[in-house]
Amino acid sequence: MANEYGNPESPQNLPPETDRPHEPPSREPYVPAGREIDPKARMWAMFCHLAGFAWILPVVPAIGAFLGPLVVWLIKKDEYPFVDEQGKEAVNFQITMLIYTCISVILMFVCIGFVLVPLLIILHTIFLIVAAIKANDGKHYRYPYPLIIRFIK
Repeated sequence: MANEYGNPESPQNLPPETDRPHEPPSREPYVPAGREIDPKARMWAMFCHLAGFAWILPVVPAIGAFLGPLVVWLIKKDEYPFVDEQGKEAVNFQITMLIYTCISVILMFVCIGFVLVPLLIILHTIFLIVAAIKANDGKHYRYPYPLIIRFIK
């Protein structure tokens, strides 16, 4: 039986798709909807973010901030998909902050770095705390796109 567009099996007689607006492709990777319900996965994801506070330790502070989340992520990523996702975010954030810190230290020679380093420390602390709280709540947290460079996808 044919409808107003002709034969329903014929692809040439389909209605035009002008009723759907064109959406540009997103530059952000896919983030699953919903919350993580496993409390152990949430706890380990929170530890991935909080391990970034290893920069406070006196033993090579910049590398400690990167190694902390990396170790937690590598140990638990195969066990929990949520930890895999949040661990990648935490490691990417730490790599990005390490790059920003190196640039700020170099800019200390022209006096700009003396303002940038304290700002980076404040931003680093705030984002780590927010990410840890969101991960503990089971939310799929993403650091702001322009701020972070996603090396690990």
